[in-house]
Amino acid sequence: MPEHVLITGGAGYIGSLLTGELLRCGYRVTVVDDLLYGGESLLAYFPHPDFHFAKANVWEPRAILQSVPASWPPPDAVVHLAAIAGFPACQAVGRQVAWRYNVESVQRTFEQAEKLGTRRFVYASTYSVYGLSPDGAPVTEESPLTPQSLYAETKIAAERFLLGQGAAASCAPVIFRIATLYGISPRTRFDMIVNQFVLEAYLRRELLIYQRGYSRSYLHLQDGVRGLLLGLEAPDEKIRAQVYNLGTASGNYTKDEVVSRILKRLPETTVHYKDMTFGGDMRDISVSFEKIRRKLGFEARFTLDDGIRDVLHALRMGLIQNPQEPRYRNARFIVR
Repeated sequence: MPEHVLITGGAGYIGSLLTGELLRCGYRVTVVDDLLYGGESLLAYFPHPDFHFAKANVWEPRAILQSVPASWPPPDAVVHLAAIAGFPACQAVGRQVAWRYNVESVQRTFEQAEKLGTRRFVYASTYSVYGLSPDGAPVTEESPLTPQSLYAETKIAAERFLLGQGAAASCAPVIFRIATLYGISPRTRFDMIVNQFVLEAYLRRELLIYQRGYSRSYLHLQDGVRGLLLGLEAPDEKIRAQVYNLGTASGNYTKDEVVSRILKRLPETTVHYKDMTFGGDMRDISVSFEKIRRKLGFEARFTLDDGIRDVLHALRMGLIQNPQEPRYRNARFIVR
């Protein structure tokens, strides 16, 4: 029988693509999602005999236990993606709600996974937990955590809980601090920097850029999904209570470098820069991905240019009819 993977937040940007990849690889997949942004991203999977969907709020105490089909074995692994994702969304809902869904729901999901006999717990965190690099050198998994936002604070708290369970729990947790993603998904987001810039350049032929010189780490979504698959397939000794930066050294770019690559495909775009700072996620950082390359053999297959091309092609072909609709964003406030 195929192994069974349960994904929380499986209707989202990462989860909807991961679901399809797992089914293609022969896994059974249960998706648990409250459909905050709709469920159209999952419709293509419903006829698949190895797909099951449960609409549930992961904060509820028995949501995971009640979502597993009675005729299926318990999940061998849980991939926890459900979250109030991004600092604008966390700021919008406030500390209490953000903590409930980004920290307490992780604790409850892990505890239920333990009861089910699940062997592995893959947690999607973010490299925003590092905040700023004090000396300008690429941050590693051992670097100090200096969160600049409520979102990062919640992710750090969830990480600490999981790492505290690592040695004694039968379910082995692994944490991936994922770079800023870009590219197309069954539930594409246009509040991710690269996707957002491509959309604005395409629709308006104009870009307004804040924090011009800031560096961030970027990763194609398909490579991000491949990294999470490594978390499911690697041996226990490489996974249990481990933290991995998920990305690629070639994905460390300044905003100017991202813009220059968009201009190669949309040269008629006018770029304006505004010197403006504001409270929130003020990352200016490059990240080391040596650990995941060395220990798990991860290598990115796609480039920033690939992602820009894919997003632009989807827009030009009309594959996304109304990209400015709210369902393509996790919060109305968008950072440039």
